[in-house]
Amino acid sequence: MKRLLAMLLSAALLAGAALPALGAEEASADARLAQVTQTVKERLELDTEGYDSFYGESWQQGSATVWSLEWSGAGDALSVQALEDGTVVSYSRTDPAEGTAPWSAGALPAFPQGDPEAAASAAGAFLALALDPALETVRLEAPAGERLGAESFRFSGTILLYGLPSPLSYSLTVRASDNQVTRFTRDALETLYPSCLGGVPGPEAAVSAAQAEALLQDTLSLRLEYVLPEAESTQAVLRYLPDRVHAYYVDAKTGTLVDLTALEEALYRETTGEGAAPEAPAGEISVTSGALTQAEQEGIQRLEGVRSSGALDAALRETPEYGLGAYTLASALYQLSDPADPESQVLCRLTYSRAGGENVYRRTFIVDARTGEVQSLSSSAPWDEERVPALTVEEAQARAGAFLASFCGDRAARLSLYDATNNTAEGAPSYTFTFARRENGIFFPADAYTVGIDAADGSVSALNFQYHEGVDFQSPEGIVDAGAALDAWMGTYDVTLGYLLVPQPLEAGDPDQARLIQMGLTHCNTLALGFALERREGSWLGVDAHTGEALRQESAGNGPAYDDLEGHWAQAQIEKLAQYGVGYASSRFHPDQALTQAGLVCLLASTQGWLLLDPEAAEAEELDSAYAAAYGMGALTAREREDAAILTRSDVVRMLLDAAGYGSAARLEGIFTCAYTDRADIPADELGYAALAQALGLAQGVYAGARTATRAEAAVMLCRLLEG
Repeated sequence: MKRLLAMLLSAALLAGAALPALGAEEASADARLAQVTQTVKERLELDTEGYDSFYGESWQQGSATVWSLEWSGAGDALSVQALEDGTVVSYSRTDPAEGTAPWSAGALPAFPQGDPEAAASAAGAFLALALDPALETVRLEAPAGERLGAESFRFSGTILLYGLPSPLSYSLTVRASDNQVTRFTRDALETLYPSCLGGVPGPEAAVSAAQAEALLQDTLSLRLEYVLPEAESTQAVLRYLPDRVHAYYVDAKTGTLVDLTALEEALYRETTGEGAAPEAPAGEISVTSGALTQAEQEGIQRLEGVRSSGALDAALRETPEYGLGAYTLASALYQLSDPADPESQVLCRLTYSRAGGENVYRRTFIVDARTGEVQSLSSSAPWDEERVPALTVEEAQARAGAFLASFCGDRAARLSLYDATNNTAEGAPSYTFTFARRENGIFFPADAYTVGIDAADGSVSALNFQYHEGVDFQSPEGIVDAGAALDAWMGTYDVTLGYLLVPQPLEAGDPDQARLIQMGLTHCNTLALGFALERREGSWLGVDAHTGEALRQESAGNGPAYDDLEGHWAQAQIEKLAQYGVGYASSRFHPDQALTQAGLVCLLASTQGWLLLDPEAAEAEELDSAYAAAYGMGALTAREREDAAILTRSDVVRMLLDAAGYGSAARLEGIFTCAYTDRADIPADELGYAALAQALGLAQGVYAGARTATRAEAAVMLCRLLEG
């Protein structure tokens, strides 16, 4: 009957006829669908005369009824999802004009087509129809994610309520060829999970931003630590770093400071029956057998000084703290830490196991196969909420400290307990403690040992560590005080008035809430007007302890940036390529440098959007990946690979046109002509490529095919080819 209803309604809507008389329940559903459909058509100004089929159905989502409206015709389809009051939550349109993507993986793409300003105008016009003008607006920003080969513009952002930020977002896609909106989705309060009840409070605040700022600053805290400013640094500097704290907001109506994180954790406990989700265990050194054969394993074991698995096993069993008495050695796998260097460290992964009832317990050691020194230890064991720990947290910490005193020698005197926060979960198979290095009484957590103590027997069940030798530590003399640092850190935030989702327990006495309780929910969201801290643009590292300045993480940007192009004749084209991530992973482009085959291959590979290299500094595996991409594009074959070969201009033209799919046409003989001044010097088998290069604007005037090509010439040719 439901399908029949949809078909009857479809005919009535398409023909503009009166709806047929049905039973009370069916007529009610019929009338609701008709009303929603009419409201949506009026709101979006839809002309559906060209469709010959319509279907509608509804379902319950959160506290809302969602209607799906589907129109279809000859090759066309329109899909809209809307709430009972006509609020459009999604829109999808397809028609023959949409076509297919202009390029596929492995092909040479083109620069995006279309006019971003015209697309933004179309997006704004659609949003003005789709949103509630009395309540909802957006700040339309530049389209995101422009990339090579794109045939549409995507806009996304926050839906403002009464002009203020909210937790609601939208996404909208405009087709570049004709500026038609093809996709739109948005959040609605009624469809959120858990459901949001209570409507939208008015935008009037009873407290000022300054009052809220004073309350919010008190929720922040910093700690003073040593850090290495760069991965290869040997000078540790002092910074004030932010502590992990709860998120708070100030209720704009009452001025109350509210711990939003605590409310969200309560919601999590109610919905899952658990506490906060436990943190993932610390990682271990990754050593795998890969594709090593038995012969290769035996070959590694024969390297000078490498111990047998039996000798390594015996050494581990001599340390009683590891508790291996009940464990059996299950496997031993060897691997070079650097497979390209036969003299590199040889590691061995020894995996032990033991049975315990229906469970299997495992311990895995990574050891230096020459010295037997343990590099890491990890264990797997089941959680058991009925387990009675064999020792307290304090006793476990003492065991961890005693183990480190014997394991790391003189380093132990520099270590202090840094973190033991994840030791309260019931049923956890182990306790975890992190001991970090201290210098001048200040932690340097880049040097730290993490030790796990088995809750069942007190043995050492996990070990991970990192320690830097030869590090100098900045003097703590003359640093700014914590208060000044906190003021500077507060300056990296804006205090913003907006709407927030706040979890609240459901009450059975309210009819709407009672229905949600019957659906199995325990909480709902309410929308609150409040002041909250919003991070200013960028990523922030902390506060320099000596200057008191907040430090911003430098952004790598969307593409390469070069410092050797000022005034160069190819600057505009090279920088246009860089906007789309095409170029080299270097601060210098070297535009007048002779172009090698590897240089052009890396340039071509970067057009695929996933591989940006410096051909002069790339690893062998990276170059292999770049060449694989170029092979897939058809620019050359594996037999033609010659990384250091210097390319001529005709080499560049041939590789670019082959990558763009023109090769088969260019190789046809006797059908091409061109007007280069050096036409007579072009070999017959290159004439097709030369003629196409002239037609596509890659070369003009003189062809000079035998001349050595430069990086700049290749970039300009590629840019013109991508411009189509």
